[in-house]
Amino acid sequence: MMTEYEKMMVGLAHLPIKSELTVMRQRAREILFEFNCTSPNDEETQNNLIRKLFAQADETTSINEPFHCDYGVNIKVGKNFFANYHCVMLDNGGITIGDDVIFAPNVSLYTVGHTLDAELRNIGWEQAKPITIGNSVWVGGNVVILPGVTIGDNVVIGAGSVVSKDLPNNVLAFGNPCRIVREITKQDREYYIRTYQPDA
Repeated sequence: MMTEYEKMMVGLAHLPIKSELTVMRQRAREILFEFNCTSPNDEETQNNLIRKLFAQADETTSINEPFHCDYGVNIKVGKNFFANYHCVMLDNGGITIGDDVIFAPNVSLYTVGHTLDAELRNIGWEQAKPITIGNSVWVGGNVVILPGVTIGDNVVIGAGSVVSKDLPNNVLAFGNPCRIVREITKQDREYYIRTYQPDA
């Protein structure tokens, strides 16, 4: 028989209350409490706590407090990951983030959902799908990324977007629902250098 954690990780309906999942969430909350109460001047302690909490992180991981997640053990981040203030990761279904990814303030990743049926929902049933983010992605402020979404490399997501569908590589996307606006090209680099780095 599968445990509730095993059901959760393969996308099956599971009960998060009164199971091993309760113990796992409590562990995460204790680490998060310590992280969020640590002085921002003590970056070494903050980094060590995140590495203890996540399945994968390293010395280049940087997260501004406050930060919140459900389990932590289902989060993997690549090199040079940065999350600004008030990031939330409901990592029930697993969250995988590539290298050189930037989150603006108030970014939320939700891998978990509930049934539309009120009776089943009131029992406590949940189901989860993973979120995957590629390399060199910039996620704007107040963006929400929903269960099952995969985001490619070199993507920019505009502030306030709700991302419910996959995004391919090298695109600018924004809106609610989030839509692809255009491809990101070398002209964007040339414009930036010409406008903001004229002496470069």
